[in-house]
Amino acid sequence: VRNKVLRYWMDNRGTGKKELYRYNTQLRDEFKFVRDLNSHACQASVENIERAIKRFFDNCKNKIPGKKGYPRFKKHSRSVEYKQSGWKLSPDKKSIKFTDKKGIGKVKLKGTWDLWRFEQKLIKRVRIVQRADGYYVQFCVKVENQEQLEATGFTIGLDVGLKEFYTDSDGYSEPNPRFYRKGEKRLKFYQRRVSRKKKGSANRKKAINRLGRTHLKISRQRDEHAKRLARCVIRSNDLVAYEDLRVKNLVKNHCLAKSINDAGWYQFREWLEYFGLKFGRITVAVNPAYTSQSCSNCGEVVKKSLSTRTHICKCGCQLDRDHNAAKNILTRALSTVGHTGTFRNAWGELASTLLGYDLDEQADSLNQESP
Repeated sequence: VRNKVLRYWMDNRGTGKKELYRYNTQLRDEFKFVRDLNSHACQASVENIERAIKRFFDNCKNKIPGKKGYPRFKKHSRSVEYKQSGWKLSPDKKSIKFTDKKGIGKVKLKGTWDLWRFEQKLIKRVRIVQRADGYYVQFCVKVENQEQLEATGFTIGLDVGLKEFYTDSDGYSEPNPRFYRKGEKRLKFYQRRVSRKKKGSANRKKAINRLGRTHLKISRQRDEHAKRLARCVIRSNDLVAYEDLRVKNLVKNHCLAKSINDAGWYQFREWLEYFGLKFGRITVAVNPAYTSQSCSNCGEVVKKSLSTRTHICKCGCQLDRDHNAAKNILTRALSTVGHTGTFRNAWGELASTLLGYDLDEQADSLNQESP
């Protein structure tokens, strides 16, 4: 449904919201698979493409640098989203039954230990998602997601890196787990198995699925690691400062691209901003220029190459390179005048204060916390 509505929008310039929903109704008369699907599920697909179109035009209007996010076609059978009809949850909330004519029927649920806390009327959306290791049912629940914590009196600056995942302004360094590097040998093994199978065969599909599960495991490890660290940092400090790194520019260096992508810096930043809003903490993104070169003690610029890991200044300050940078990041954040902290921009997305930049030049979309 999503792809057909998108094609209709591409072929008919100036098509508005009402025309998209009207075309969605016409699809029910033309195609049996649309007629069998719950009407609210079809509407949800139209809502998704409508948001994608709006985001594209907003990015063009606000002159967002780089790609503007032109809506693209998606592979079939990846997900389907229901609203408050087309499904029925069992009284013990251990299974769910889909009542439309698609033939999904009753599905047993695993890992529903949190679901019993919420009344069924609070569940606003149900989504079936296909992953490499199986199918998942996601529940969108309307609850208050903010939690106020007591002030700790601590502030911290974070300098992310490749040798260490991050070094804070107190001198503590968090090791870099390097999930992709550790799983690279296994990935190569499954990639060779895929290349040796005959195209179109059942064995090739099995090999592709096994390779996909390995990639999925690495992705989940990286996301869980970033989430765990971000939550810990936010809960322990009243203000968290970090660099506003443009990762998509940094990965243009082919010598460091793999290591930068493996570190997941932007993913870590997203979780910092998410938990900052959730727990009422201040997060500040500062301009990264000269944070490693400037002396945190006297402010003198001490030029050094990437291989130089120790900062030594004429004033007598001698620190680890990343520790010095983290202290500079915190100093810049504390010198912020005016509004600081996370907030929702005009698109309902999270952003954070950045020194020396306009607010509309900042953060991209934020992933939501998984249950």
